[in-house]
Amino acid sequence: MESKIAVLAIIVSDLNAVERINGLLHDFGEHIIGRFGLPYKQKKVNVISVVMDAPQEIINSLSGKLGMVEGVSSKVLTAK
Repeated sequence: MESKIAVLAIIVSDLNAVERINGLLHDFGEHIIGRFGLPYKQKKVNVISVVMDAPQEIINSLSGKLGMVEGVSSKVLTAK
């Protein structure tokens, strides 16, 4: 499978979801190059950027699983 570089943007509006998010990121850890989290207290959300090097199916799988977590939104931007 062809590997792609992607950035996964995650917005967390429910802090109860953090443990589940960290579990998913751990599960996909072999494909994660780096991650950056930023709490935005004024809006009561956390923003996480995850850079991945993985086949498209793996990237989509992580994004889909994150999107099913209550209080979490995720989108993927893939390099050409």
